[in-house]
Amino acid sequence: MSAGRPIEVLLVEDDQGDILLTREAFEYNKVSNRLHVVNDGEQAMAFLRRDEGYQDVPRPDLVLLDLNLPRMDGMEVLREVKADPDLRTIPVVILTTSEAEEDILQGYRLHANAYVSKPVDFEQFIRVVRQIDDFFVTVVKLPHLGKRL
Repeated sequence: MSAGRPIEVLLVEDDQGDILLTREAFEYNKVSNRLHVVNDGEQAMAFLRRDEGYQDVPRPDLVLLDLNLPRMDGMEVLREVKADPDLRTIPVVILTTSEAEEDILQGYRLHANAYVSKPVDFEQFIRVVRQIDDFFVTVVKLPHLGKRL
């Protein structure tokens, strides 16, 4: 891992089953990264901007973003993240059940770093989480900005 520290991962997901699966996949793969979870788009933006209630959270190195979220959907979150100069360098991986071509195209138009369909099978889900982790932690160099610039 870069700089010898765990990668801070923000999971934006409202489905408790998918949250549990992701946590289990991290544990199964012995991923030492820190997984933070918020359940809707508004909480995601508050976490990312370190608004009230989130002042002491770390800046995520990677965001795993579901599209179907309450209060503010994933595309809206992605649009705001990539429009914000303080946040746009954070890689965002859309991790969703949608395989709709229009969602894939829209995600990339809004500058998602990757679009991954969630496998239904647990073993496949574990492999997908491992591949995301391997790519964004081992292969890719991430900026470690820590505090806001």
